[in-house]
Amino acid sequence: MKAMLIGEDKKLVWTDVAEPIIDDGKVLVEIYATALNRADLLQRQGKYPSPKGWPSWMGLELAGKIVAMGKQAAEKSRFKVGDSVCALVGGGAYAERIAVPYELLLPIPKGLSMEEAAAIPEAYTTSYLNLFVEGRLKKGQTAYIAAGASGLASAAIPMAKAAGAKVVTSVLTQDVADKITHLGADYIIVQEKESIPDGFKKMEEEGTPINVCMDCLSGEDLGKAMPYMAEGGYWVVLSTLAGVTTEVSLRPLLTKGLHLVGSMLRKRTNKEKQRLLTALSNFLWEHFEDGTVKPTIYKVLPIERAEEAHGILERFENTGKVVLRVRD
Repeated sequence: MKAMLIGEDKKLVWTDVAEPIIDDGKVLVEIYATALNRADLLQRQGKYPSPKGWPSWMGLELAGKIVAMGKQAAEKSRFKVGDSVCALVGGGAYAERIAVPYELLLPIPKGLSMEEAAAIPEAYTTSYLNLFVEGRLKKGQTAYIAAGASGLASAAIPMAKAAGAKVVTSVLTQDVADKITHLGADYIIVQEKESIPDGFKKMEEEGTPINVCMDCLSGEDLGKAMPYMAEGGYWVVLSTLAGVTTEVSLRPLLTKGLHLVGSMLRKRTNKEKQRLLTALSNFLWEHFEDGTVKPTIYKVLPIERAEEAHGILERFENTGKVVLRVRD
């Protein structure tokens, strides 16, 4: 089979690799589509290798069809050969086939294409984990979801709205803000007009302070905005795209009982991921199927054009997910 490897010059090469080996607890999935994540860019740079037991090439989520099953997987899984599935994986989805532990499979919501389904597992599970598990978001609260044009925010904003939360997000320009109105955020901080800390201060003054922050940016604005959070608020850090350092005033942290939490999905065990996937599907699949929540796809490209797809993410051009089609 073929997989997308990283050459010595960091170029992506669609080349022959060994077929996956499935043990008793795994299924063999023929991949139809995989979606990009910023972790792919870090892995390509050598900064975020696949965890032990996963292929060395990139790809954290996919959609496809089951073509074979190990004995234990066939006995314990609700799936069978021929089923269409999407899956959350530790690596290896930039390929024609992959061996996946049965615990990490999800059915494809009715009415969604393979490309749409490929955009679900990583972004929506990450959003569910950081909003509802780490952030304890509840109906009627206010959530801040950073980087509103990102693929992650395109999942998190509608998810938080479906749960009955008020949602605030941030973008760099008004042009970008206009492109994400379909996501349904209640307020967009446009950074060419207003800083993120000023937006937080405004929300507090208006009586709707931020309860939960899902932050992929971090940097200086984290420490500047945190004092304006609601009592008992949770600031969940899942990446540091805007910087790895900040200055936090400890007095508001103490007096408001705030929580600063670091969170990473990829390092969790398969059992932990299975619990998250089950909770996610129980909550969200009905919304996918009735159309109230829909994956936002910016562009679909063939796997052979992965270089072009990476360039879109590197230049921050996308509003929503970029997907690679492996087969029709």
